[in-house]
Amino acid sequence: MGLFVAQLLTGLANAAALFLVASGLSLIFGVTRIVNFAHGSLYMLGAYFGVMLMQSLPGAVGFWGSIVLSSLIVGAIGIIIEICVLRPVYRAPELFQLVATFGVILVIQDLTLMFWGAEDQLGPRAPGLKSVVRILGEPIPQYDLALIVITPFILLGLWWLISKTRVGILVRAATQDREMVGALGVNQSWLFTGVFFLGSALAGLGGAIQLPKGGADLLMDLNIISAVFVVVVIGGMGSIVGAFVASVLISVLNVFGVAYLPQSTLVLMYVVMAIVLLVRPYGLFGREEKAGEHGQAGEPDRPIRPAGVRGRLFAAALFLALALVPVFGSNFTQVLLTDILIFCLFAASLQFMLSTGGMVSFGHAAFFGGGAYAAALLVTYADSPMELAFLFAPLAAGLLAVVFGWFCIRLSGVYFAMLTLAFSQLVWSLVFQWYDVTGGDDGLVNIWPSAWLSGTTTYYYFTLIVGVGGIIFLRHLIHSPFGYSLRATRDSARQADATGINVTHVQWAAFATAGAMAGLAGGLFVFSKGSVFPNELEIEKSFDALIVVFLGGVKTLSGGVVGAAFMESVKDWLTRLEYWRLILGLLIIGVVIVAPAGIVGTLRGLSERLGLRWTGETTR
Repeated sequence: MGLFVAQLLTGLANAAALFLVASGLSLIFGVTRIVNFAHGSLYMLGAYFGVMLMQSLPGAVGFWGSIVLSSLIVGAIGIIIEICVLRPVYRAPELFQLVATFGVILVIQDLTLMFWGAEDQLGPRAPGLKSVVRILGEPIPQYDLALIVITPFILLGLWWLISKTRVGILVRAATQDREMVGALGVNQSWLFTGVFFLGSALAGLGGAIQLPKGGADLLMDLNIISAVFVVVVIGGMGSIVGAFVASVLISVLNVFGVAYLPQSTLVLMYVVMAIVLLVRPYGLFGREEKAGEHGQAGEPDRPIRPAGVRGRLFAAALFLALALVPVFGSNFTQVLLTDILIFCLFAASLQFMLSTGGMVSFGHAAFFGGGAYAAALLVTYADSPMELAFLFAPLAAGLLAVVFGWFCIRLSGVYFAMLTLAFSQLVWSLVFQWYDVTGGDDGLVNIWPSAWLSGTTTYYYFTLIVGVGGIIFLRHLIHSPFGYSLRATRDSARQADATGINVTHVQWAAFATAGAMAGLAGGLFVFSKGSVFPNELEIEKSFDALIVVFLGGVKTLSGGVVGAAFMESVKDWLTRLEYWRLILGLLIIGVVIVAPAGIVGTLRGLSERLGLRWTGETTR
């Protein structure tokens, strides 16, 4: 009994920092509708500022004062981020906002590295709370008990602020209908800034208050952000009470999971989130999202048409140039272009679902890595020929997408995205922990193509034909009646349903098609590298695809391909720089603000201003 109580109290103590960060994120989303991926970075900054201040301010007053000062400093940094980065994109599509905050993550990571160095910072112990208290014979740190007592008071304070003050009334009104708040004369800009300050300060408070339990390091932003999003989604976006309940639920379950079912710790919170979303699609205390809540998509999408003569000639010339690479280029160039073509197909599959279907996925890597592992497992355990295993990759990924899509398409917006993330993490955990079958983090190796494709040049041509063929297939699908139906469901599901389109079936088919094409890219990948590892299923892989789609142009059919080609081409050079994350983050933020149409859209706009006719994807 004593051990059970001790584990319960540990879970409640762990929930303190998680609740503070999650409540800040929930507040920001509730008012601004911004899904702030940089919130974990603000948590990290709170920890680093806390360590720095605690080293200068002695005693109990200095310790608690440092926590408060760290919170205020991070809140001020949040104001800078809101004004300089996020305010220009409030009316942009969700993906623009997500990518902008991802750019902020990269900038803060390298700035933190420059200022504090790579060494982990140890947090000081709280004065007067350094010993333990025995409860039912089990030692409980005094600081854990202090956190358990403090957290409900913070919740009460937030409840009073939101429920009993004029500021809280405006916040609640903006959460329900921010356009109406603006129409009543409230300065939305300052309201958004104030809420962002409060949310950022709560994140900084969470980072500083956990220092005696954890310290500060450069990975803590990414280590907490997934858990924070899970908590906010389970509780319901915009609900402070929901964030508190979900923080306690997840923290307690993790503690007991470590003790009694350690294999579950990597995915336990994702399993809980998936179950909650399937039962209550908008979280425990959330509400159904209304159309248009996430802001307008900027310039309306242009009607598209198949590429004209110029566009087809350009594509043919490009294909011919790629076909001549082995004649004039080196083996390294062929290997690099093979990687680029594979990633272009992967990005094109996400673009098909995201741009044409309006479905933003945080877990698309599950199908890329799933296809790669399906082929590798067939070769490893069935001694299958390469040809059969390669055909099996898109089939297996497509079937996986059929299963996941059946659940995901019931949701929309951030809930849809988070459920795709949950299923992706389940696949990653299965691959990572099922060592006897998948090799765990050692991966599967010696997965080479057949003899007739074993040469660098022959496999390059194989990748060129399959990769370009897959991209052309997706493009043709977009111009088919199915593609037009899919765009109708994206623009207005209700009107599409009224015209006789089966919205659920169309979106489900698009989800499965995108998954199968990602699996095809995974099949090309595994035989080009001869191996596959769990990192091909990680969240970072999915976000790489999201970023390149954005960089190329969300509203252009070729955006994903162009963005992937650009990113893969500069990645090798960029990652050799010491502070490459800072450069990439500033580039992403700059594109969001200055050229939100991406590479393709910007070039198209420039050509139109110069009086030139675009080669395709425009109105007649």
